[in-house]
Amino acid sequence: MSQMDLSSTFTLGGRTVKRLGYGAMQLAGPGVFGPPRDHGAALAVLREAIASGVNHIDTSDYYGPYVTNRLIREALAPYPRELVIVTKIGARRGEDGAWLPAFSPQELTQAVHDNLRNLGLEALDVVNLRLMFSAHGPAEGSIEAPLTVLAGLQQKGLVRHIGLSNVTPTQVAEARRIAPIVCVQNHYNLVHRADDALIDALARDGIAYVPFFPLGGFSPLQSSTLSGVAARLGATPMQVALAWLLRRSPNILLIPGTSSVAHLRENLAAAGCTLPEDALQELETVAGT
Repeated sequence: MSQMDLSSTFTLGGRTVKRLGYGAMQLAGPGVFGPPRDHGAALAVLREAIASGVNHIDTSDYYGPYVTNRLIREALAPYPRELVIVTKIGARRGEDGAWLPAFSPQELTQAVHDNLRNLGLEALDVVNLRLMFSAHGPAEGSIEAPLTVLAGLQQKGLVRHIGLSNVTPTQVAEARRIAPIVCVQNHYNLVHRADDALIDALARDGIAYVPFFPLGGFSPLQSSTLSGVAARLGATPMQVALAWLLRRSPNILLIPGTSSVAHLRENLAAAGCTLPEDALQELETVAGT
């Protein structure tokens, strides 16, 4: 399979996207705060992603804050017709770079308008409501109030589709009673498999699942088994980890991030990495280790 195929497609908010996309978070400065170390390199990464066939970019106005969306606009506007930009709201950054909840109706509404302005759009393709009931991952709590605000902005035409981020299966069910949900974005990778059942349930209903930290995030995946499989296949461990996710379920959309063109190309090459059955069985032993 060629890189331009980017390992088949899936429907996201009524649009067809390649399953291997790009996450813009790492384009901001250290700690996802402040401007990039190299402005020109950041623009080059975005343009290379599009040139390579990527048509799904994940971002947020609280990356920087306001940094990645402005870079996306500078690099890519006027946007290719087939490009789907997914953003998220529900958080803000403190002056010290802290990640803080921003759940009030005023904050949510302002966040949508900030994303529109900084991306230079009249409507946002998909907006994920990011929940922050706990600093350690998904935690139970009703999402009716903030989701109702987002649904109201959708009815006004400012948001085309709604997704969820950092949520439990119970919250997904609650949300779907309030508004149509097109994607769920949670922490998931070869090792962190807590959402296995949720992924399968969403797949049955045609809802995309977008794992963040597909390569481990701030603590990259490290496994002798993963490294061994990669060496045998002539691939990098990260390429194998991404290829495993593409194989895991057809509704999984990947958004690995990087601030390097070379690393971007390496990630996108995972679309052409075929995992034989013996490798898949071996990789299954990594889960939870």
